[in-house]
Amino acid sequence: MKVYISEIKENDSIDSFFLVKEKSSGVTKTGNTYLKLKLVDRSGEIEGRIWTSVQNLDESFEKDDFVHVVGRAVSFQEHLQLNITQIQRVGEEEILFSDFLPTAEKDIEEMFHSLVEISQQIKDHHLYSLLQLFWEDESFTQRFKLAPASKWLHHNYLGGLLDHTLSLVQLVLKNASHYSGLNLDLLLTASILHDLGKIDELSYHRSFDYSDEGRLLGHILLGIERVESKIRQLPDFPKDLSILLKHLLLSHHGQYIWGSPKRPMTLEAIMLHYLDDMDAKMSGIQQFLKKQASEGSRWSGYHRLFEQYFYMPTLLEKMELPDKIVKNGLEEE
Repeated sequence: MKVYISEIKENDSIDSFFLVKEKSSGVTKTGNTYLKLKLVDRSGEIEGRIWTSVQNLDESFEKDDFVHVVGRAVSFQEHLQLNITQIQRVGEEEILFSDFLPTAEKDIEEMFHSLVEISQQIKDHHLYSLLQLFWEDESFTQRFKLAPASKWLHHNYLGGLLDHTLSLVQLVLKNASHYSGLNLDLLLTASILHDLGKIDELSYHRSFDYSDEGRLLGHILLGIERVESKIRQLPDFPKDLSILLKHLLLSHHGQYIWGSPKRPMTLEAIMLHYLDDMDAKMSGIQQFLKKQASEGSRWSGYHRLFEQYFYMPTLLEKMELPDKIVKNGLEEE
């Protein structure tokens, strides 16, 4: 049975699976070698120490391996760590990836079905056909359903890219009708495809990080390459429409300093940028505040990116009133 790191208490006997995030050696004051580990799962991370049979155990696993650990939780300098007596590499078939990486709270298949349903509303047959090529590409859809939307800022969990994309598309549907002169088919298509390059930019097999091509090229260029590859399969796809679609993808970050190759120059591009930016920031702040709420304060800790604190009495009050139901902003017994 999997024991999550967040559940471990002092003196607990541990017999569970973890992922080795870091591995190094040290030397005690008496000159004996020991191993220092950082073990992780979806709930957090914990230090580990191997004091005995060091050489034999050192050869049984490497950094980024999934391992079966037997040991005991002890307190050292006011922090928990595991004194490990047995450790052994295990195969991926023995573990569940969802135990080690955070996963979307919403059902991934339901979100994907909703996104495909919305895409079927698109009337322009060129854009409709383009999206169908993506939906029929099983290798793409499998990765699209699994990928996070970022390494740490927002929607940073398995299924996060899909969650963010669906949220953005829903925002477009709610806001586009408020303004005249928008090409809704173009805007919806770009919203669905705007971050598709993140399936290549990010690695999410052991932990969330950037791939080599992600660091060297970035998700905007990687996404454009995928879109161009599909458009080449549609010989009658209009050049002007292709340019407009690619402009939306190239400009969705809005500003050069935010990594945008172009600034938004059409109404659709402007709306895509602002709704995308809002969804990313709202989600990122909400994730940050959820982690902060358990501290019992009405103020969050300092958020480095936003360079500020956040006031959060609503979150705290909900935690303090677990037996009350909140309806339409009113508390009911």
